[in-house]
Amino acid sequence: MNQWEIWTCAFPTAGSHPALIISNPERVANKPAINVLLCSSQRAGRPAGPTEILLDQADGLDWETLCKCDFLFAIEKSDLTQRRGLVCPERRVQIVRRIIASMAWPQF
Repeated sequence: MNQWEIWTCAFPTAGSHPALIISNPERVANKPAINVLLCSSQRAGRPAGPTEILLDQADGLDWETLCKCDFLFAIEKSDLTQRRGLVCPERRVQIVRRIIASMAWPQF
């Protein structure tokens, strides 16, 4: 289990969806709880909004999938059941920028 991997997660309030691991690699390796982003389980039928990023086959998914960057979930690693993919390096920068923009943090 590593940062930038996409796994299936049984979210307590949303049900089963792809989850993108964004926690620091040290946390992923050593702690039971990590941070993830929730992704849609349905095929994306629209462009990504200002707080979303579009993931696709280049990231190991079966189809275009919206990933929500404006809410970080803390989940137990034991809630992750199936590795689905790995976010491509180009998209990682876009995700970090989208998280920062979604949180309205100042640009440094």
